Amino acid sequence: LTVYNRVSIKISMGLLAVGEPLEWSELKKHIEQVKLHGIKQFINLYKRLKDRQGDCLRWGDEIEYFVLKFDDEKRQVHVNLRSEQVLSTLIANESPEPRKNEFLWKPEYAKYMIEGTPGEPYSNIESFKSVQENMCKRRLEVEKYLLADEALLTFGSFPRLGCPNFTYPPTKTTPESGYSRSLFFPDDAIFTGHPRFLNLTRNIRARRGSKVVINVPIFRDVNTPKPFKEDFSAFGPAGIEANKNALPDHIYMDAMGFGMGCCCLQVTFQAVNLDEARWLYDQLTPITPIILALSASSPIFRGFLADVDSRWDVIAASVDDRTAEERGLEMLKENQFVLNKSRYDTTDCYIHQANESFNDIPVCCDLKIVKLLTAEGVDELLAKHIAHLFVRDPLQVFRERIEVDDMVSSEHFETIQSSNWMNMRFKPPPAESNEIGWRVEFRPTEVQLTDFENAAFVCFVVLLTRAILSYGLCFVIPISLVNENMKRAQRRDAVREQKFYFRRILRTAVSKVEGKYTMKSDSSLPDEKNIIEMSIDEIVNGKQGGFPGLAALVLQYLKSIGVTVETGCILHDYINFIRQRATGDLWTLARWMREFVLNHSDYQKDSVVSESICYDMMKMMRDISQGKCECPEINGIDSCYKRKFSHC
Repeated sequence: LTVYNRVSIKISMGLLAVGEPLEWSELKKHIEQVKLHGIKQFINLYKRLKDRQGDCLRWGDEIEYFVLKFDDEKRQVHVNLRSEQVLSTLIANESPEPRKNEFLWKPEYAKYMIEGTPGEPYSNIESFKSVQENMCKRRLEVEKYLLADEALLTFGSFPRLGCPNFTYPPTKTTPESGYSRSLFFPDDAIFTGHPRFLNLTRNIRARRGSKVVINVPIFRDVNTPKPFKEDFSAFGPAGIEANKNALPDHIYMDAMGFGMGCCCLQVTFQAVNLDEARWLYDQLTPITPIILALSASSPIFRGFLADVDSRWDVIAASVDDRTAEERGLEMLKENQFVLNKSRYDTTDCYIHQANESFNDIPVCCDLKIVKLLTAEGVDELLAKHIAHLFVRDPLQVFRERIEVDDMVSSEHFETIQSSNWMNMRFKPPPAESNEIGWRVEFRPTEVQLTDFENAAFVCFVVLLTRAILSYGLCFVIPISLVNENMKRAQRRDAVREQKFYFRRILRTAVSKVEGKYTMKSDSSLPDEKNIIEMSIDEIVNGKQGGFPGLAALVLQYLKSIGVTVETGCILHDYINFIRQRATGDLWTLARWMREFVLNHSDYQKDSVVSESICYDMMKMMRDISQGKCECPEINGIDSCYKRKFSHC
């Protein structure tokens, strides 16, 4: 574990620096100081880099993996806490020369998780043919260090997370003490190689003033109790509290691990300049619910079938550090603002000035911070975005790093920026590197079972950014409708059953003036007649007499630039996969998992996913991901390309 303590690295959950983390009781004394430093750091970055130009497209993916342990004799499967040792070996094997690494490894929240990325960002169009191959090699690299009864899988949420006996080796919960104080999720399942994760868990609970409360609607079957209501009294005082917090007909959970212990897939893009980064942030924001629905892979929580297919709201609730005052349950006394959302949720505003009129909901922000930023030359819209992030308190500050040089460090800015977990993230260049430009991160995608599927989603989103920029496409709709779409995207079988607000008529609604994007005068206001409800199929594959479909736009872009035959075949395979997923001909993993449970011989039609059902399902998913058996419901009929790269 000393490997982690010798270095400072950044991970998707936020900044992972070295030092002694402050507990909330001490940290809160330094909040205003840290926030002021953070704003000064952003101002310094902005002034130095706002005119930076000419960065090329560079992009990369982040995949989070589960490591599982199978007990064939007992027909059980567990999340495997030994992955912490595997991760240590993987990191120790990395070359000190970054450009020599084919992939890089980072810790994640739980001991049973590993995060992997390409060693270097991808760049030109021919890089697309390397994406799946790199993902496949990552999988094989981890598997080299696994035992015969262990497996590496990629999907949203482990079905029996928080059930008795869900970890290997076995662990015990401590409802009255420790970091989580959970009835179900033990502290021993949290990664301990760096103090960030345990401290973040403790500080969220301490700041909130209570444990987090997660309630997910249960999938009602013929034998599901009516109402469905668990009794936690056997846990003592903590159980009595749980009985109050658990809603009828909902699956109750009570710890950060239920959200941050899930796996996901994220993509980050580098833009040419600041303006392009802001434009991409806005245009991709309405796309996030569509991809969330298409990638759904989380239909089971704490051993029960849920009436949702996604982990999004579970994670949001799992890190909800808002106090009772901030949640509007008590009058404001100690806190400044009533906050309508968790710090993990959907973005509240577009950030490009051309799209400001589509910001139709109030944005809570500290006006003092807005004034500080605008006085230093930051435009008001971007200033409001930053100030909106800074209504959240820092959760992780290291004693040795309270005082830093704001001219050379962005640590306090990143502390708050990286713990605002939204569907899109706007990322300034890091203070310590001259090689990285303005970026945006696309964050809603649920990780898929196979490398082919993950590569398809990554490449599709990257290609969509190229089409947006090449054709000057405008996808923005009122931000309130994006929020509504994100709610619909999580519902059971959303791909086939839900409608989503989207632009009905496509037009190239932008032009460039002095290198910056501007909205044409005829479309500068929200056009209610041009925004209608459409199915995922219509949004991806097109609507007769109206929207041509995202897939057609991507294909048109590919045709316009010309690619090699090999790359073209690969990308057409990916696009066809997305198109078939949108029609429902290919199932989401969430749908496949749900159907597996419903049709299992041990299932009692009571919404319960037993150990034996979970074991059989994970075993089948392992075999599919390793290319040992085909799954036409998920991947369709195998093509030559899929066979070639299904498992390196």
